[in-house]
Amino acid sequence: MRIARRQRGARHVHRTGRTVSGALIDDLRALPAETEWVEFKKDNADPKTIGRSISAISNSIRIDDRDRGYVVWGVRDGDHAVVGTTFRPDTRKIGNQPLELWLRRKLRPAVGFDFRHVRHPNGRLVLLEVSPAAAAPAEFDGAAYVRIGEATSRLANYPDKQRAFWDNLRSHAWETGVALGFVDSGAVLDLLDWRSYFALTGQPEPENRQAVPECLASDGLISRGEGNNWSILNLGAILFAGDLGRFDSSLARKAVRFVRYDGDGRTATPTNREDFPQGYASGFAKLNGHVNALVPAPERPDAVVREARPLFPPVAVRELIANALIHQDMTIAGTGPTVEMFRDRLEIANPGAPLVDTDRFIDHPPRSRNEKLASLMRRMNLCEESGSGIDKVVGAVERAQLPPPEFSAAGHATRTVLFGPRRFAEMTTDERLRACYHHAVLSHVERRWMKNASLRERFGVDARNAAQISGVIRRALERGLIRVADPARPRAGYIPAWA
Repeated sequence: MRIARRQRGARHVHRTGRTVSGALIDDLRALPAETEWVEFKKDNADPKTIGRSISAISNSIRIDDRDRGYVVWGVRDGDHAVVGTTFRPDTRKIGNQPLELWLRRKLRPAVGFDFRHVRHPNGRLVLLEVSPAAAAPAEFDGAAYVRIGEATSRLANYPDKQRAFWDNLRSHAWETGVALGFVDSGAVLDLLDWRSYFALTGQPEPENRQAVPECLASDGLISRGEGNNWSILNLGAILFAGDLGRFDSSLARKAVRFVRYDGDGRTATPTNREDFPQGYASGFAKLNGHVNALVPAPERPDAVVREARPLFPPVAVRELIANALIHQDMTIAGTGPTVEMFRDRLEIANPGAPLVDTDRFIDHPPRSRNEKLASLMRRMNLCEESGSGIDKVVGAVERAQLPPPEFSAAGHATRTVLFGPRRFAEMTTDERLRACYHHAVLSHVERRWMKNASLRERFGVDARNAAQISGVIRRALERGLIRVADPARPRAGYIPAWA
């Protein structure tokens, strides 16, 4: 049973005259019978049956620690002969909804799956590829299913399967999952921007291109399969894909989206909209350059020498984009990082609630869901060492005397907002208090105490208006954001309340 050892992901990559999908189906047909991860059908296209199959296969392949599961239409169960099918998932509707949309709305949490048509000499086939459940048992219409041999049953009826599911889920790392399997070395070089890999890691390119896959494998970007075949892992695809759209939809939707609006809200007219389908590492310079190039840089009329200064510090923009890429929850399907530029602010969001309280972003070493990705990004100097990126952001904002950045958790997402210039008098009370807290934390990280004078400098307030700053400090003390560093000397300085 060759397929039991081969990587199971498959896409439209041509190999010696036939598609990988066609070769994969022939391998599946060679199995003696249906399994927990393979189903054969002729024309049975009942939508509820399909939904239950997706749930069952998604849960079963997580239990069995497999990369993909499949349903094939047009293959007769029993002798596995190709008989063709009349099923057309792209035109099938449930009421007024397309089948795929209907299924995605019924499956919770979101499950990665793709239909594709496959031409075979003996008839037209449909291949459904299913990804493992990523966060919890996949449910269809509120019930989780599992494959028991050739049968589909409710997962609740099998406590041992439930335990195995959670055990395997805890040990799963998204980065090591297979984005695309069963491809030869030529396809690897075609799909991944391997030249960027060598440039960013500071390695010379091998003289023999046949040595490239081995180098990529050494960093966990791909893994060797049977014979001369390779599997491109999620880590390799998300960092170095030439085009994420050439992988499955769950990866394609991780492409970064940028929108610039001609106004202060999302109802304003978008003046620039662009998706960045390249891998995060190979496309980072282009993404960061594009965003910073569109940041307005008005001249400062109050300066002795007129100078143009970007509305948002470039280092802050860079670090926040890198942060969003690294710390997102890759298992949340259907969404990826977004960068939105408004007239007065820049918002950067990523899927996944933060693993660290937003009030501790500055001082706390970040907990990343994607340790391999973060480590490699740091090695390529695309982000700062653990814990220092947000320090740089807040430091740059303070030096520019801007309103403090806002870090928030919104549902299953993390959002950061950079604000354009506003004087102390124009900031809200909450912004002044947040700036005071940030300054106290940053001072504590730098092993000094916040003082009235240092906070005045941060806000750009003249010494004659020190009473205004004293008022901010007093309210921050009342709110429990900061405390006196030395009770014996109350005016000597202040530190964060948790310090």
